[in-house]
Amino acid sequence: MLTELVTTVFCIVFGIVGYFYYKFRLANRVKAPKDVVIIYQVGRGPRAPSFSPFPMKLETFLRMAKIPYINDHAARFSSKGKTPWIELNGIAVADSQLSIEYLKDTLGLEIDLHLTEEEKAIGRAFLKMTEENLYWTMCIEMFGDNLEPVKSVIPYRGFKLWTTVKLLRWAIRRQTWGHGIGRHTAEEVWAIAVKDLNALSTFLGDKKFLFGDKTSEIDCAIFGMIAQIYWHMPGSKHQVYLQDHLHNLVDYIHRMKDEFWPDWDSVTLEGSTYKSDHGVLYSKKNVISFNNTHNNTTLNGVS
Repeated sequence: MLTELVTTVFCIVFGIVGYFYYKFRLANRVKAPKDVVIIYQVGRGPRAPSFSPFPMKLETFLRMAKIPYINDHAARFSSKGKTPWIELNGIAVADSQLSIEYLKDTLGLEIDLHLTEEEKAIGRAFLKMTEENLYWTMCIEMFGDNLEPVKSVIPYRGFKLWTTVKLLRWAIRRQTWGHGIGRHTAEEVWAIAVKDLNALSTFLGDKKFLFGDKTSEIDCAIFGMIAQIYWHMPGSKHQVYLQDHLHNLVDYIHRMKDEFWPDWDSVTLEGSTYKSDHGVLYSKKNVISFNNTHNNTTLNGVS
């Protein structure tokens, strides 16, 4: 009898919370004018614009390609149950890389005209190494026995933070086991991470960007990933190794930051000028509020 009562009360409370959460999401849904991309992500990060490499990759690409866009930070997930994703003129596209490919095809973008076919092939190899290999070593590091570093990155508090971290660790352990990398020992995983980071550092060398003085699409992905290590993996083996041994990668992400994120402090939660940009239009020349009040500012990175 008591169990049935507790279950009933839980269902009622869960239903009420779910209803108001649904109403909140509807009320805060972003609307975009024609030919403006909506990028759906889960909110800003404390020391970098996102606490995930994939929204950073996608948003950096939008800035690199000078595509007008609006952020929706209400944590709406795509039909594939993933984030980030985009919507353009009513067409939804899930997955950060598929979103980039769709935008290139739809808008006729030629971001990498300066690259040879061989360089494009190398770029794709580095993309897959970084996102399908290095990334999982980072997840294993962050969601291991010590969860305090990841708790400092996820911008939640109390029970919401506790449940989010526990669910993420459970999901990541399942995913890494299925991937295969989660079946390795901690020493083996770390060896993989070191070799991946060294490969990136060696190829970058003393170049300004991955393929020389001009940025390429692949720079968005590499920047998004290494930025997470540098700004959002405090005290981790990855961060210590990066800072102690791979100074050219550290200099590289600062160049990317300066090139495309002149407003960094206003789009990071711990930034000195932070202000929510949910619903703010990032255009080719300025930032205009569509769905909330926000100070208009020049955004040189998208001009």
